[in-house]
Amino acid sequence: MTRRTTGAAMLATAALALTLSGCVESADERKASDAESKAAETDCPWTPDESVTTTARIAWQAIPNGDAVVKDRGVLEACLPNAKITWVQAASGGDVITYYGAGEVDLGLMGSAPAARSSSEPVVRDVDIATIWIHDVIGDAESLIVKDAAVTDLAGLKGGTIATPFSSTAHYSLLQALADAGLDPAKDVTVINLDPDKMPAAWLGDEIDAAWVWDPVQSQLLEEGGTRLISSSDTAAAGRPTFDVGTVDRAFAAENEDFLTTWAKAQDWAVQLIQDSPAEAAESVAVVLGIDPAAAEAQFAGLEFHGAAEQAGPDFLGGKFADDLLTTAQFLLEQGEIEAVGDAAQYAEHVDAGPATRAAE
Repeated sequence: MTRRTTGAAMLATAALALTLSGCVESADERKASDAESKAAETDCPWTPDESVTTTARIAWQAIPNGDAVVKDRGVLEACLPNAKITWVQAASGGDVITYYGAGEVDLGLMGSAPAARSSSEPVVRDVDIATIWIHDVIGDAESLIVKDAAVTDLAGLKGGTIATPFSSTAHYSLLQALADAGLDPAKDVTVINLDPDKMPAAWLGDEIDAAWVWDPVQSQLLEEGGTRLISSSDTAAAGRPTFDVGTVDRAFAAENEDFLTTWAKAQDWAVQLIQDSPAEAAESVAVVLGIDPAAAEAQFAGLEFHGAAEQAGPDFLGGKFADDLLTTAQFLLEQGEIEAVGDAAQYAEHVDAGPATRAAE
C-alpha cells in the first residue's frame, strides 16, 4: 500500500509539472526574445541565410523527435538570424488544426490522421495546408495502456472508459484497433477526449480504465503499473501506419520557399543527430519534454526516423504518403469523423516534397 501511494504521489507531481510547464511554455514561447536568446547560444550547422526576413509562427508538441531538438537548440533562429520565429505549444493535432483555422500559426506538427482530416471535407474548406516533412513513423511510442493487468485483449475493456486526445493519431489508431476487434466505440466502450497532460490525474482518480497516448505520459502510466495492450506498431502491421508530420499553410509556403528550405535542413540535421548521437539529441528532447535525458533517449526506440533524401523519395513524401492519407481518410469517413473522401489527386495536392528535396541537395 505504501509503495502504491508513493508511486501515485510521484505521478501526481509529474502530472502537475507537465501541466505547469505547458502553461509556462505556452506564454513564453510567444515572445520573440526567447528565440533570440536561444539563437545567441547556438551556431548554425551551415552558413546562415541573412536574406530571409520571414515572420513564422510554429506550432509544436511535446513529442520526442527532431522538432524538439530544433526548438531547444535554436537552430532556426541561428540559421535565419533576420527571421522572426515564434513557437506556439499545442496539446494535440486537433489544437494545431484549430490554430491554422484561426490564422494563428504558419507551420505545425500534427499526426497523419489530423493531416488527413485537414485535407478532407469539411476541414479543408477552412484550412489549406500541406505536409512537408515526416518527423517520425510511429511505433510503440503510441500505445494503449490499461490499468488492470488482467485485461489481455480489447474485449476485456468492454464497458470501460478509454481516454485519448481526439483528432490525433492515437485516436485514429484506437478506432482502428476497436473496429478490428469488433467493438463499437459508441456502444461497447466509452471513448473520452482527454489531453495527455490531464491523463495522469484521471488515471490516479480511477476515472479511466485505459489510455491510448504517446510519451512522456505513456511512460508515466507504465511506471505507475499500467500494461501496454497494443501499440501503433500493431495497427501499422495491419496496414494503417501513422506518422507525426510537419505541415505548412500553403499560402505561406508559396511566399517563403527559402525559409522552408532552411526549416527542412534544420529538421534533417536533427534527424541525423538522433541517428548518430542519440544521447546528445536526448539532452535537447529532455529539456523540451521536462524529463530525464535517459528516458528521452529510450523513447526514441518507439519511433522511426528518416532523413530528407529518403523522405523526398517514393516511399514517403515523393509518393506513398499521399496514398496513406487517402487510406486514413477512408477509415475516418467510416467512423463519421469526416464528411467525404476526395480522390487520390486531392490528397496528393496536400503533400509537398519540395522542402525535403531541396534540403537533401
